[in-house]
Amino acid sequence: MNKEREIRGRFAPSPTGPLHLGNAMTFLVAWLSVRSRGGRIVMRIEDIEGHGRDPAVIEGNCRDLLRLGLEWDEGYRAGGPHGPYRQSERAELYRRALDRLLEQELVYPCVCSRRDARQAGAAPHAGDCRMYDGRCRGRFADYAEAARALAGSGRLPAWRFRVPDREVVFRDRLCGGQRVNPALTYGDFPIARHPDGIGYQLAVVTDDIDMRITEVVRGGDLLECTPWQILLYRALAPEFPLPEFCHLPVVTGADGKRLAKRTGSLTLESLFERGVRPGTVLGLLAFWGGWAEFGEELTLPELLDRFDLSALRGRKPCLDGAALRLLGAE
Repeated sequence: MNKEREIRGRFAPSPTGPLHLGNAMTFLVAWLSVRSRGGRIVMRIEDIEGHGRDPAVIEGNCRDLLRLGLEWDEGYRAGGPHGPYRQSERAELYRRALDRLLEQELVYPCVCSRRDARQAGAAPHAGDCRMYDGRCRGRFADYAEAARALAGSGRLPAWRFRVPDREVVFRDRLCGGQRVNPALTYGDFPIARHPDGIGYQLAVVTDDIDMRITEVVRGGDLLECTPWQILLYRALAPEFPLPEFCHLPVVTGADGKRLAKRTGSLTLESLFERGVRPGTVLGLLAFWGGWAEFGEELTLPELLDRFDLSALRGRKPCLDGAALRLLGAE
């Protein structure tokens, strides 16, 4: 990395519900990684899905992060030169990004449902995914024609990225070297399901480029889509230095399933309402990271002194019975 390049990390909550302890772990590591190297943190609200635009949920997410002391320097509430910082207000940027991909003939409209894609006929690859067979490549003259083919179905066509047959190589700060040929593991992937390109894959890359993000810290469940995003970075801004990626061990419950908002996993909001101290939560997160003994209460300055990203490698953070008892939530 260019030594003069400012370190810029991001908080990027999708405000679909209250934050749980798995979310908190990700935000804490992102904060520690940036702060330990003198960088800046950008808060971006990823609310392009309709159910993620509730102002009360957005404010609740911010309030919970601030109660832990995880403040940010730029972005939502704070302002800055790369606004607006809510994805729902950035549609014009995504339309222009889509236009650049169309000019390069790198995307095409696809009418396949998720079920169609799963049943495309190829053998399973990359876990539960099946290789998309490219059946909509060259099928429609434009998005409008594809939309007419779906008239009455209640669905919109997706934009799919035309994947080249070559390897994507990158190094993850925790998971090490990665070498993947997306053409052989999934095939052409969807970047948005909206005529103007509003969708997660295109939006997150467009925003990272525009906001000059230099590192991305997130859950390990998103490692699989990183090669897709690297292809988008390269297509949209070949001169943009790729961010460093860091995919964290996923926090699970005692049942071995990852914590999730949709399953009502224990939330920060509920803990704070019951009087659990932020230092107790930080101590548990630090224990999961390998920086504290179980049951310690810690402050963020204390955590900065102990932070060692490599200690996370191979750990399996679990919200088990002991952790629940510590939080008074069993």
